[in-house]
Amino acid sequence: MAILNFCENEWSIAEDDSPGANPMDIIDNTNQIKEAKASHDKVIVIVHGGHEYYNLPSPRMQKQYRFYADQGADIVVGHHTHCISGNEIHNGVPIYYSLGNFLFTSKSTIEDWYTGLVLEVNIEKGNLTSKLHPVEQQKETFELSLLIGKKREDILKRISKYNAIIEDEEKLKNEWDNYVDTKYDVYLNYWSPFSFISNRYVRGVLNRLGIKGLNKKGIALALNLMRCEAHVDMSKEVNKKYLKG
Repeated sequence: MAILNFCENEWSIAEDDSPGANPMDIIDNTNQIKEAKASHDKVIVIVHGGHEYYNLPSPRMQKQYRFYADQGADIVVGHHTHCISGNEIHNGVPIYYSLGNFLFTSKSTIEDWYTGLVLEVNIEKGNLTSKLHPVEQQKETFELSLLIGKKREDILKRISKYNAIIEDEEKLKNEWDNYVDTKYDVYLNYWSPFSFISNRYVRGVLNRLGIKGLNKKGIALALNLMRCEAHVDMSKEVNKKYLKG
């Protein structure tokens, strides 16, 4: 059995000159899955990724995780979002988009922080099956316990609702569009030149005044830098060099 872990490209990933988590890269990940499949009976792919506190995958995530399944993964398991999500079977391959928190010893005001899923995977006579076990973490003691009775059924009902959305690509896209709307102002602030102001009080005043320091020409440039592969290559190298300087 081979277990492969992929991580979205955030602060923890490995670089050419530093250790870290195995970075998400479609080409590299595909080769890793195929290499593992050639020498192992089963390949488990675990993905650290997704949008924090959002209970569904983005359309891009669904497309990518399904692609991993098509390349030879026998099961794909996601985590990172701090909340539970749904699952689906794609061409015979189970895909779990997020198991939520298991044991996370810091407090949160978000209720989903304290609910997680333990995934049981069984392999018998070459056949892989999987089953979810909802768990709950106590807010004060961090004690972990399996949910039973109504609490368990309520979580499983929630998962069923997520599954119904995940299996309908149009519904998934609509939910994603609604979620993007909730993050519109937050991300505009991220891209504002004022995000470079270190004094949070000054930033707060500017935000309250509705001053963002943005214009469509600047945002169009930023979009091009993000989506054009050649610009992404150069932007990453220049930004890394600046941070090291």
